Formats: sequence, C-alpha cells, structure tokens
Amino acid sequence: MRILITGGAGFIGSNLVRLALQQGHHVLNVDALTYAGNLKSLADVSASPAYRFLHLDITDSAGVANAVMQFSPDAVMHLAAESHVDRSITGPGSFVQTNVIGTYHLLQASLAYWRTLTSAKAKLFRFLHVSTDEVYGSLEQEGSFNETTAYAPHSPYAASKASSDHIVRAWHDTYDLPVLVTHSSNNFGPYQFPEKLVPVVILKCLDDQPIPLYGKGENVRDWLYVEDHCQALMDVVTKGKPGETYDIGGSNEFSNLDLARNLCQILDEYRPCQSGSPHTEKITFVTDRPGHDFRYAIDASKIKRDLGWEPREDFQAGIRKTVRWYLDNRSWWQDIMSGNYRLDTHNATED
Repeated sequence: MRILITGGAGFIGSNLVRLALQQGHHVLNVDALTYAGNLKSLADVSASPAYRFLHLDITDSAGVANAVMQFSPDAVMHLAAESHVDRSITGPGSFVQTNVIGTYHLLQASLAYWRTLTSAKAKLFRFLHVSTDEVYGSLEQEGSFNETTAYAPHSPYAASKASSDHIVRAWHDTYDLPVLVTHSSNNFGPYQFPEKLVPVVILKCLDDQPIPLYGKGENVRDWLYVEDHCQALMDVVTKGKPGETYDIGGSNEFSNLDLARNLCQILDEYRPCQSGSPHTEKITFVTDRPGHDFRYAIDASKIKRDLGWEPREDFQAGIRKTVRWYLDNRSWWQDIMSGNYRLDTHNATED
C-alpha cells in the first residue's frame, strides 16, 4: 500500500511509520515538526526508498491538497494533533487550529482525491482518524469506555478531538468517504516526548530530581505499549469496516502513583540514586490541574472480535523495555532536554 501518515515524526507516528515500512508499505510522512516532532525518531529508516518526508502543516489547505494528489495514497492515516492536556489549558487556540481545522482540510483533500479514483480503487481507499479515549470524559471506580459511550470531553484537548471525530464521521455519512475512527488508551514505549508521565519519571530518576505527580497520584489510566497500538492501527486500516469506530486498549490499569513506583523500582535496579535511597522517596505531589479526569479504561472487545487484534506485549516486559530504551538512547532525549526543543516538564502528566 501507499500510505500517507500525518504526524509521523511524533511518538506514535514514528513507531507507526517504522511498522508500515517493515510490513512492506510505501510511506509519505507529513509533519509540521512542531515542538514534539522529531525526525531523529526516524533516523534508522530515513534512507529507505519506500519512505518520504514532507514538512507541511495540515492547516495549509493548498499544501495538503497538493500532497494528497501527488502521492496518490491507498490510505490516509491521520495522527497529526496537538495532544498535551496541560498545553491545551494554557493555549487552546493551537488545538482548535490543528485538531479541528487541520482535520477538516485533510478530509477535504482526501475527498477530492477519492472522487478522482476508479471505482475499484475508491472502494479500497481508507481514511483513518486516530483519536483518544479522552473524548469520553471520566470514569468512576467501575466500568469502561466502548464504541457507544457518549462523548463528555473535559479539557480543550479532548474537546478538539471530539469535534474532529464528529467531523470525520460526518464526511462519511454525508459524502460516503470511507473513514474509520480509533480511540486508544494511554501509550508508552520508545520515542515518547519527555513531557509525559513515563519518560518524565524515568528522566527525573536519572537526574536524581523530584518526581512531581498531580494531586495524590490517584488518577487511573489504562496503558498500552505503542507497538501494539500501531499494529492495531494497521489492522483497522487494512481490515476495518468503513464508518466504524474501534477502541484500542491494553487492559493495564494503574494509578499514576503505582506506575511511578513501578518505574522507580526498575530504576533502582538499573540506575540507583546516588544517595543510596530508593527513587520512590523522590515522588512529590503538586496542585492538581483543572478538570483532571479521574479514570480511563477501554473495552477493546470489538477490535479483538472483529479484526482479531489483541496486545502482544506483557506490560511489565514492555515497561522494562521502555526504561532500557531511554537508558540506551541518551542522545535522543538529551537533545530535547538541552533546550533544542520547547519542553514543559514541571508536572509528570499522563495525558
């Protein structure tokens, strides 16, 4: 397949580009290279004849239309998004522009291109919109999200993604564009930008610095290894039914405090504190952020039943692999931490 991937220089996007190339597809990576976009995440595949990179913001309607027409994709996998909740609270405008307006431009470009295809190619074309479980709002102690859960976004980020979800589905219902939508739980793994919970805890431990958690660290998230998520996306784009939504989860629920303690214990083995005390003693609690959702959990039974997908990576093995990756790839994150990329890591936020 010829796959146009937006946001391919980001965390999930770079892992998806790598997987698509490994599976024999041709990839055009369209990315604006904002603060979290990093082409070093794709250094190992940059010379592949099946890979191309285009520096482009999806809010550039003419540029997006030209890219789609020239590349002639069999599928568009749309991951480009502003995705950090804390940043959406302090600067919501860019989230509306990228996540809503950018998605609109990409849909329009894809629709115009799709209408030029032969009936056989048009039938096979897919537009996959990659969203988040945060559009569903917050859960109490029990229950889980599924594809029919009502939307109840609480942050500007979640609201912008919920809006784009509705727009994508409208392009299917109104124009018959063969779209698919996915919602995933929290991801972890290699190449995650160092402002999210897992890399923040790892890097704070390595620097013997305090590890700040919001509130009392009681917020619960369902964790999914990024490579499992990427395989799910490939399964959806190749086997999913147009117009359908698929929720993707890891069934690994942990409070932020329990996850931080787990990481600290692993770092006690790999990189003990200089003082000799356990890393958990560095965990501190800071004022909670506004509208912080208490709990997320995904019921992934539909994608397992209909597409045969299920996560392969054991959580504990995956989290150890992730810690090991950050230890073995210092040059990747040190370039970010040195200030070459704009970074806010005051609080260890999971979203």
